[in-house]
This record gives sequence, C-alpha cells and structure tokens, in this order.
Amino acid sequence: MDQVGDPAALVEQLRGWARSLGFSQIGVADVDLSSAEPGLLAWLDHGFHGSMAYMATHGLKRARPAELVPGTVRVITARMDYLPRTRHDGDNDWQAVEWAHLARPENAGVSTYARGRDYHKVLRNRLQKLADRLAEAVGPLGHRVFTDSAPVLEVELASRSGIGWRGKHTLTLHREAGSMFFLGEIYIDLPLPLSEPVTPHCGSCSACIDVCPTRAIVAPYRVDARRCISYLTIEHDGAIPEDLRPLIGNRIYGCDDCQLVCPWNKYAQRSTLPDFDPRAPLLHPTLLQLWAWTEADFLRHTEGGPIRRIGYERWRRNLAVGLGNALRADPSLADVRAALEAARDAASPLVQEHIDWALR
Repeated sequence: MDQVGDPAALVEQLRGWARSLGFSQIGVADVDLSSAEPGLLAWLDHGFHGSMAYMATHGLKRARPAELVPGTVRVITARMDYLPRTRHDGDNDWQAVEWAHLARPENAGVSTYARGRDYHKVLRNRLQKLADRLAEAVGPLGHRVFTDSAPVLEVELASRSGIGWRGKHTLTLHREAGSMFFLGEIYIDLPLPLSEPVTPHCGSCSACIDVCPTRAIVAPYRVDARRCISYLTIEHDGAIPEDLRPLIGNRIYGCDDCQLVCPWNKYAQRSTLPDFDPRAPLLHPTLLQLWAWTEADFLRHTEGGPIRRIGYERWRRNLAVGLGNALRADPSLADVRAALEAARDAASPLVQEHIDWALR
C-alpha cells in the first residue's frame, strides 16, 4: 500500500507504532494557532511568567510552529501516561494516598512525575524513534521533536488534536486519563489529516482553583507562575518570597494539588513503562531524611532524574522552607530544630536565609 497516498491509513499505522513505544495517544494538529496569540501576549504582559525570561524571548514563535521550524505543516502530538506502574499498600486510590502523605507536616512532598527518570529523556528518545519509523514509511521527512524543551504551545496543540481539553488549571485533561501524562510533539512537513478536537468537560467545577495553596490560579485557565509552588520550587532560583513560604507547606519539589483534587484524575492511567517507577528514596520520604543528604547523596539519588537540574542549593532551600513549616505546625519537633541549627553555619547565604526563617 502507498501510505502517502492513504493518509488516514498512515495515521492509524502511526498510532500503532506509538503504542509500541509506550505512548497512550496520538493526534495531529494544524499549525495555525493565531487564535491563541492574544492570550499568550496577555499572560506575558501581566508578568505571569516570572523570571522565566525565555518565555518572553521567544514571543509569538510559540504560537507559530512554521516560524519555529520552517516548512512545518502539521504537528503530531503525543500523550504518555506517567502514573507509576507500581501500587503500594493496595493504593488503587492514588489520590487519597498522596493526600494522606501531604497531611503529615514532617513528610516531604515530591511531585509524582519527578520520582522516576527524567521525562525529557524518555519522551525525546521515543518521539525520535517514532519520527524515524514514519520517515521509513514515507521517505525523506522534514521533522523536529519537542518535549517541554522549546517555545511550543503544548497544551494548545494537544487540545486542537483531540488529546484532551484545557482544564481550568491550564493542564490538558482527558476523560479516560485525567491529567497525569506528559505531552510531546513532532513538527513535520507532511500534510497528515487533522484529528478532531474534543469538547471540554470541566463544567462549573472549580476544585483546582479552590485547592491551590498559593492561589496561583488567578482565574479559570490563567496561572500566575510567580505564585505557583512548582515554579517557586523548581524554576525560581532566588529567595522564595516570605509571604508565600508558609503556604508551600511541605511541598519541596513541585505540587500536584490541582491534579489530586481533580475529579477526572480518578481515571488516570498507569504508565506502561518502568521509567516512571519511583526511586525508593523519593517515594514518600520525610523532610529530615532528605535534609540528611550530602551533595554527593543528592547527585547520586537524582542521577538521570528531573530533580537533578535544580541543584543542591535550591534543594536545600526548599527543604528549609518545609522544615520551617513543620516547626510551625509542631514547635516541639526538637530534632527538626536541631537539624536546621546544625546546618546553618556551613550553608550558602541563600540557604542560610531560609534556615533563619525556618527557625523563627
């Protein structure tokens, strides 16, 4: 069969190849994202991107795939579920397990996606294999692979290609998979048939807006990154604003609250890959267990994972905030106070400031 002459059949083949590579869903989007440009510009104008200067630097290239990669006429979008394969203590209700862990101030909250291998590496390698397989079928193919690594409007492309709809927390939602998945894209110069978008199903629900500890979801579909715990603990490299520190609680790398509370995530799918299985030290640890890590421990336990990129100093900064909030919840935690005091003098100025705040 001439696959190029039968584009619909080619897309079906593409879906089969994608499933064999661990992807859960494939869609095809157009490159005209002009209707998304006003919202992107308004978000940048409000400064909601914080210190992520690269968001403004690339400007409207995010909404113009053919400018980012000349010759692009379609974008293949891919979904990869990341809820770990493993279940602990019969935790079919994974949301309840996570809430129970966060409810104890001495525990450390690490975002679910960050407990295993770095998703950038997993998706990029598998997207490239998918692109190579497509090129084998159709001949020379202009393409470029992306996964959260360039100025790409991922959620917009996912929404237009049937992967899901944009939730009020700005993440992509799927009726049969919730939001616990990664997105990736292949920009191509092949005019594949477009996928049908799906209708949104958030209705009047505002659970994600209401639950956000720092009120970072300032309006439906609008997040102020400067208040978002994921931004503050991962992207932000300076001192965490003092007024936000108490609100962060024990979340020391990322925050899943808006996903934990979402009704659609009772349908979240388990990953088929071992890559996202949690590493033992990152599966529901305590703050003091992680505080005890030396820099060598940090590098060893985070090798090949997404946490590594924030570095040891920011890791300690985040933990100091969590430990301070544990002390706030229970001032009798003498071991927490002693651990902070013992580390103060050798700490960097940034970490020292957060230790001093925690002890106060």
